[in-house]
Amino acid sequence: MDVHSLARQLPLRITTGAFLLNSGLSKRGADQSAAEQLHGFATTTYPFLGRLEPQRFVKLLSTAEIVLGSALLLPVVPTAVAGAGLTAFSGGLVGLYLRTPGMRREGSLRPTEQGIALAKDEWLVGIGLSMIVDGLPRRRRRRRSPLSRRRRRC
Repeated sequence: MDVHSLARQLPLRITTGAFLLNSGLSKRGADQSAAEQLHGFATTTYPFLGRLEPQRFVKLLSTAEIVLGSALLLPVVPTAVAGAGLTAFSGGLVGLYLRTPGMRREGSLRPTEQGIALAKDEWLVGIGLSMIVDGLPRRRRRRRSPLSRRRRRC
């Protein structure tokens, strides 16, 4: 990764990574009541999560946020890889927003007061997609002088 790319990506990686790392660390010591509340909210939208015990669910969620936040903060993790992880994770959060009753105004994508906290996760999707695109290898085209182009045609 060149210095210019790193400088361009650093603000996104630091702010998003710190946000996710903090979120994961905050959930790490969740009590039974908080775990049940988070688990119940998630299983409303994603019923397959009901197979997990609430404490196990919160521990896995916390670990995922810590790992993802750390990957974003560590510049040794390729941008496309960190972006793919962020896009996948935040896509699940946007699914919560779109599928959970009461998060959006009737017939609209606009959030209700309760939905604002989840609506912001669409920004994470945009950041993740931008990182994927920015991290894709580019084919560099060498610039040729107008003189060298003329010679090739002859």
